[in-house]
Amino acid sequence: MPQIKKAKMELQNKLKIAFLGTPKFAVDVLNQLQELGTLPDLIITNPDEPVGRKLIVTPPPVKIWAKERNIPTIQPENLKTIPPELNEDFDIFIVVAYGKIIPESILDLPKHGTINVHPSLLPKYRGPSPIQAAILNGDRETGISVMLLDKEMDHGPVIAQEKIDLSNWHPYTDELRAKVAEMAGQMLARIIPDWVDGDIAATPQDHSLATFTKKINKEAGLIDAKALLNPSELNFKEGEEIWRKVRALNPDPGVYTVTKLKGKDTRIKITRARMEDGQLVIEKVIPEGKKEMPWEDWRRGNLK
Repeated sequence: MPQIKKAKMELQNKLKIAFLGTPKFAVDVLNQLQELGTLPDLIITNPDEPVGRKLIVTPPPVKIWAKERNIPTIQPENLKTIPPELNEDFDIFIVVAYGKIIPESILDLPKHGTINVHPSLLPKYRGPSPIQAAILNGDRETGISVMLLDKEMDHGPVIAQEKIDLSNWHPYTDELRAKVAEMAGQMLARIIPDWVDGDIAATPQDHSLATFTKKINKEAGLIDAKALLNPSELNFKEGEEIWRKVRALNPDPGVYTVTKLKGKDTRIKITRARMEDGQLVIEKVIPEGKKEMPWEDWRRGNLK
């Protein structure tokens, strides 16, 4: 846990902070901030939405978190007009996976700007899927950037960065996301007082080095049935590519294949895999309409 000097902690507690975020990742960051003595004065999150097969209208995770702590919350459909709750009285806005476009008129409202957590070492992997991209590409390191937001996507100057070593750690997306959230909350708690005090400055990105990620759709998880039926026949490159996909795309949208079983096309989702002696080993699968099971059990019951 980072050491925060008493004077800095007192300053941080006096700051008026608004937090813009929506999913569980943002909640994980908020939990770290709270643990280190920082609670926002206002939460801005997305509207409640229908969820699941029964389309039950459900509040976003950040709203639930805020309600449990009696923090005022607003849920605008968009930010094309400035909500009256957001004004120049705020010292700083923090944005973590908010999920909507924030216009420049709002970014410039607080005295010390609007800062954002991005889970990559910017300018690498701008866009919506930097965590998945690092895993898919087999990167030996990734990291977190705390940046000052401007009107372009992931374009603003960087206030601080921290690296995450992946050379001997092969996480799934949810594991890496949890690590990023923990570190991001600690970074924000440490950085905000220094930023407000003027002790640190933001450094412009080298935009010529920028790379971009895309939103991942379901089709990205489709693989050849050979990987499921006969993984030992794959060469190292083929096996490693699928192993990375399984780690990057689970739990959502998932990695799957379609194969004929008893004369019927059946969708099988691959949820766990590993590389062993240069070969892909499938560990767990979810057959269509069934629960997760060991791949060996599925194979014995379906492949004669």
